[in-house]
Amino acid sequence: MNDGKKKLLIEILTPIFAVALALLVSDILILLYKESPLKVYKILLEGTIFNPYGIGQVIFKTTPLILVGLSVAFAFRTGLFNIGAEGQLYLGAFAAALTGAYLPAGTPFIITVILCILSGFLAGFIAGFIPGILKAKLGSHEVINTIMLNFIIMALVNYLVVTYFKVPETLHTKDIIENAKLTRLYEYFPVFKGSASNISFFLSLLACLAVYIVLWKTKFGYELRAVGFNPSAAETAGVNVKKLITLSMAISGGLAGIVGINFVLGYKYYFEEGFSSGLGFMGIAVALLGKNHPGGVIAAALLFGILSQGGLVINSVVPKELVDILQAVVIIFVVAASSEVRRLLFKSAK
Repeated sequence: MNDGKKKLLIEILTPIFAVALALLVSDILILLYKESPLKVYKILLEGTIFNPYGIGQVIFKTTPLILVGLSVAFAFRTGLFNIGAEGQLYLGAFAAALTGAYLPAGTPFIITVILCILSGFLAGFIAGFIPGILKAKLGSHEVINTIMLNFIIMALVNYLVVTYFKVPETLHTKDIIENAKLTRLYEYFPVFKGSASNISFFLSLLACLAVYIVLWKTKFGYELRAVGFNPSAAETAGVNVKKLITLSMAISGGLAGIVGINFVLGYKYYFEEGFSSGLGFMGIAVALLGKNHPGGVIAAALLFGILSQGGLVINSVVPKELVDILQAVVIIFVVAASSEVRRLLFKSAK
């Protein structure tokens, strides 16, 4: 087996290995609750992918995970660790909500939705540009900058909502106009009736396709990945490393900025304080499990979407926090599994 095939096999087997180990740990925890793992998994699957409403809810919960995972993965490809997706998506959702709420009521649907998406992307782009330019020009570490910006952005947005934009006696903005609301999937597929899934799911898939094309089919993407592999070598080859670092963080922030479209335009129809609930940090797990590839991100987001909905389903049998533990164990194992998979491959090759 040549080195290229070994590397590809390791990339594929690492997340599978991590999930398998996580399920083993989950089995042990379920047994400690004196329940049958098979029974719990059966309930989880029946409440998620084996009934139409469950599938709809899984799609709804998978959609933002795809976008936030894509955001983190894009920065990873340039060797950057974007911990600021939580703040970026928060600001983007707020910007999209204000755009949707204050546009004239007669604005055509297509124009309204495009403007909302662009405003969310631009808000996230700016939030990502700040740590990007600080990294490029001053060498300030993006992890520290993005973590601090999370607190600043969320505090600022919450202040603006409470002080200027909230509906009285609530913690949310006013509703977006009718033409800004995304169609629910059940209007096309009646079996999903009751679920919150909407056409932003297809927008997330288009975003994955766009990122794939940019990263693997363009000179710009090649340069981004070259910086991620070896910035010194890329600079020697004539690549403007500082410019690409800034753009990578900004585009990563922009991708995070459209995460809230699913919630604001497709579900609640307004921005609500605290809506993200750690979603930005889940993007790190999705990107890691998906090996920073758009296709892998979709698969990883689907897994976490199933687990998220499954936690509600199994709560009658075992605590839903079991799913949180399972997700955490997957993350731990996916980080640690690469060396183990490599050892097994080399052993079998002898």
